[in-house]
Amino acid sequence: MGRPVLDVRELTKVYGEGDTEIRALDGVSLAVERGEYVAVMGSSGSGKSTLMNILGCLDVPTTGTYLLDGVDVGSLSDAQLALARNRLIGFVFQAFNLIPRTSAVANVELPLAYSGMRAAERRRRAMFSLDLVGLADRAEHEPSRLSGGQQQRVAVARALVTEPALLLADEPTGNLDSHATEDLLAVFDELNAAGRTIVLITHENEVGARADRLITLFDGRVAGDIRQEPSGRHAAAGV
Repeated sequence: MGRPVLDVRELTKVYGEGDTEIRALDGVSLAVERGEYVAVMGSSGSGKSTLMNILGCLDVPTTGTYLLDGVDVGSLSDAQLALARNRLIGFVFQAFNLIPRTSAVANVELPLAYSGMRAAERRRRAMFSLDLVGLADRAEHEPSRLSGGQQQRVAVARALVTEPALLLADEPTGNLDSHATEDLLAVFDELNAAGRTIVLITHENEVGARADRLITLFDGRVAGDIRQEPSGRHAAAGV
């Protein structure tokens, strides 16, 4: 097996000092191999949001090492970090973060615009990404003409368009109803079946149950790390 996509070793994140010190992360170590589908769960205050921010290169640990696709994130300059975020990680957030009055395909193209790619190639890759999430026929629709579930799938397409090493999803179903949640999770199932590496932060048991591996955080530490038989996969098909 090649190098892990994610390799974190003894991560700590400490806020404050002395009597007010809070250890949001307290020695977290974990590795995620290429092609894995991992869910991270934990109650409020467990450290999962802090871990998410560090994995997404949005924050830095107090101590510990984070290797992203073999690159030591701690050694990168701010400019290199921004490049790593844009090229190596595809983000999906609870809020869809789409630009209003802008077509779905233009929203998906956005990460490629920063890299100086020619317009025709940007459009081709954006349409391919929309097709992956089942929305090629909605390419010209603005967000206001799409349902919440469709908007989140556009956000997934935007996350995929740079061909990132890692798809990092933070409570991606938090604003969706049960039907839209099922549609989105089916997209994640298909992406993972095609070899995509997915790390998903959630507090919903039924979402966590879809992953191949479930990591539980408690008080800033890894309290559980189990392989599981994903439930509900493809169950919606034909129902």
